Amino acid sequence: MPRSRKSQIALEATPYYHCTSRCVRRAFLCGRDEHSGNDYEHRRGWIEQRIKSLASVYALDICAYAVMSNHYHIVLHINAEKAKAWSDTEVIQRWHSLYTGNFLSHEYLAGKDLYEEQLNVISELVAEWRERLMSISWFMKALNEEIARQANAEDCCTGRFWEARFKSQALLDEKALATCLAYVDLNPIRACMADTPEASDFTSAKQRIDTANEEPEATEPTEPKQPTPLLPFVGYPRQDMPEGLPFRLQDYLELLDWTGRQIRNDKRGSITQTLPPMLERLNIDAEHWVYNTQHFESQFKGLVGTAISIKAKCQEFGYQRTPGLALAVQTT
Repeated sequence: MPRSRKSQIALEATPYYHCTSRCVRRAFLCGRDEHSGNDYEHRRGWIEQRIKSLASVYALDICAYAVMSNHYHIVLHINAEKAKAWSDTEVIQRWHSLYTGNFLSHEYLAGKDLYEEQLNVISELVAEWRERLMSISWFMKALNEEIARQANAEDCCTGRFWEARFKSQALLDEKALATCLAYVDLNPIRACMADTPEASDFTSAKQRIDTANEEPEATEPTEPKQPTPLLPFVGYPRQDMPEGLPFRLQDYLELLDWTGRQIRNDKRGSITQTLPPMLERLNIDAEHWVYNTQHFESQFKGLVGTAISIKAKCQEFGYQRTPGLALAVQTT
């Protein structure tokens, strides 16, 4: 039986989630439709810009994304501490940047004197809107509804544009997170839309590589620059670790390049002896890694992680069964 969205996305389980949305009847989101001859390539930019715009409003960090021909992938990090730190005024301002709000919320921002009962209503609204501004469901709704309206207006039609509600996978540990990031960033290469990550337009991989290749100023540190719309790589877990992805950017880009070379048709099954540092640190078998980065969605369902991680979360949430255990990310 399908689980409710609330049980699929729970901050208590993990702050990291992989989400996917597909167009109805495999209609083209972007790119050239061979049947009609229409070119929808510009819609990829719609998606990318909307993702960045919403990231500046929501308490959700963008870890990775890839916009394909009839679907897109995005890896999100729920930043609960960021949402809690917002003042009531900031919550209302962020909500008003996307939605109308109501009479009282506009009166509150205008500095009008409100009765105690009205302030109590405002307090309840702020609490509700704060939760929504850190909700993946509300983020995906705001993203998909806007794109659907634009696409339907361009096509002069009405009706459903997206196939169904988005699909999500909870990434329970570092191994699952690293595998999913690579799976998303290498999507265009597997689909033969690009030959290399740096040539993969409308992906987080290209954005990270382009930014890292920018010439640093003399006063800047030697570490590669990272794009501000994306959650940065901050190095391996340690004390006083800053907020970000628990890997080194250089190691991840090296791993991405290495993995991309393994999944080429003329390199299938060929594994070099020299492994990228991330695989060694995470103790992941190279062949298993390459397979998972090609079949991540079909291989794993709601929960993704090692057998230990999945068992712990299922026990914590009282699941009668342990979904995904047989396909758990292996570490041997």
